[in-house]
Amino acid sequence: MSQQHLYEEDPEPAERVPAGLLFVPVRPGPAGCTARLFRTPLGGRTAVGFTSPQRLAAELGADQPWIRLAEPALRALAEPLGAGILTVDPRLAPVARRTPLLRAV
Repeated sequence: MSQQHLYEEDPEPAERVPAGLLFVPVRPGPAGCTARLFRTPLGGRTAVGFTSPQRLAAELGADQPWIRLAEPALRALAEPLGAGILTVDPRLAPVARRTPLLRAV
């Protein structure tokens, strides 16, 4: 396996790499559903998408509603809300942990 191939599969979080269709956690809102945004450990806002419904359920629970959005659509939706970062397949910290990796806003 080439070194470049390894880097292509594990991009830096700040890199804008197309993620394709994502499973995006949502919550009910007055006009329908809205994407859930999270905070990074440093307090920045981030949109979150998962590459499979199983990964989403493993992190947020089987009852978490979701929608399918393309990566550019999720970015366009989140950036005006101050979430300029997109995190794909995050490992969220357990609720009981004091310093979560990401937390819901």
